[in-house]
Amino acid sequence: MSAAPANEPTFRESVDLMFNRAVALMDLPPGLEEKIRVCNATYTVRFGVRLRGQIHTFTGYRSVHSEHMEPVKGGIRFASAVNQDEVEALAALMTYKCALVETPFGGSKGGLCLNPRDYDEYELEQITRRFAYELAKRDLIHPSQNVPAPDMGTSEREMAWIADQYARMNTTDINARACVTGKPLNAGGIAGRVEATGRGVQYALREFFRHPEDVAVAGLSGDLQGKRIVVQGLGNVGYHAAKFLSEGDGAKITGIIERDGALYDPDGLNVEKVREWLIRHGGLKGYPDANHTAEGGAVLEHECDILIPAALEGVINLSNAHRIQAPLIIEAANGPITAGADDILRAAGKVIIPDLYANAGGVTVSYFEWVKNLSHIRFGRLQRRQEEARHELVLRELERLDEALGDAWNIDPGFKEKYLKGADELELVRSGLDDTMRTAYQSMREVWHGREDVTDLRTAGFIVAIDRVASSYRAKGL
Repeated sequence: MSAAPANEPTFRESVDLMFNRAVALMDLPPGLEEKIRVCNATYTVRFGVRLRGQIHTFTGYRSVHSEHMEPVKGGIRFASAVNQDEVEALAALMTYKCALVETPFGGSKGGLCLNPRDYDEYELEQITRRFAYELAKRDLIHPSQNVPAPDMGTSEREMAWIADQYARMNTTDINARACVTGKPLNAGGIAGRVEATGRGVQYALREFFRHPEDVAVAGLSGDLQGKRIVVQGLGNVGYHAAKFLSEGDGAKITGIIERDGALYDPDGLNVEKVREWLIRHGGLKGYPDANHTAEGGAVLEHECDILIPAALEGVINLSNAHRIQAPLIIEAANGPITAGADDILRAAGKVIIPDLYANAGGVTVSYFEWVKNLSHIRFGRLQRRQEEARHELVLRELERLDEALGDAWNIDPGFKEKYLKGADELELVRSGLDDTMRTAYQSMREVWHGREDVTDLRTAGFIVAIDRVASSYRAKGL
């Protein structure tokens, strides 16, 4: 990727600039505007872990942006570039994201400054447990105050370690499992959490394409069938988004960009095969069924219908924004487009589906997991068989009518099987996520189309989110 220009705003500054653009169009008291904008608190911890015969010192952060609702929610990332500014910017985005999709959380974020590839599994567990201990003893991990989740460099494995560490420290807390989300199923997780952010990207695009006038703004038409998509980053989010869009909606993944370059095939790439190759070889180089280029940034600028940046912040910046050809960009990552690049892309007529909406699938399903942990029962356990029994009553009556009418009317055999099946946890989770993404998009587009001074979805999303945060603060008496 091209290096960002020296005059490029930082990620933190970009978030503030986008916030400022929205509040300039709102009528908020100056004091309340400042209260919403600033980060409430950031805790920095430095701790030692004995590894390989000596003590290694690590630096970690947990930032709380807004406590207008509690607990606060936000992932923990493991990356060598983690710093306080980045964590605070991500915490701010979490506040607006949760408000936009109406999950009852404030915004938080955490990070540990290390490269997970430098350590084996046992070492990572010792590091993760010590970090969790440092946060939990200050209530920066707590079911009712601060609930982390996976982020870049972490997964359900790390979340299971954190949950177990919290439970060891709080042996009488009946809700201990709710201290963190994104856990494995056998450790209190929920079906559909691993795929959630990528699935949310799919649902976001589906909702966008349900509105022909919105699609026309991007210079596109029709639905997702046959649309050419370039995905930057084939991690958990990019992989699931690409997989679901190609398998479920008939889109063509024409480009995939990773650390060591990119693959391109105008006829469409097989996402599963590319993912398998990436896991086995650690990169895309040598993949036999597509053209590989070491210059991944060039594929970011390829002609396509939809561009999905799904990895790092700032990949589209002042140095390359004017060369981006995709008419529609959906931000599967946090902050992949800088504030300066956002101005250039909007001026060029590009439509951007913003991160605070597009990648909210993760926190939405995390909310479902948190509720499941607090209720101590999986979704569907009480009502699934009763639902099937009621459906069976209807089917029996239909079959009786079928026999009476003979050849005049026949029930499709496939219909019976589908209708009889009660919804399991995964189906309920997907249903809840789909409803959330639809409702949130409609609240954004109402502002986008309803106000002459709002010309893009990002500003609309920020306005909706900030207004909801302001309402919560007012209700608290602030």
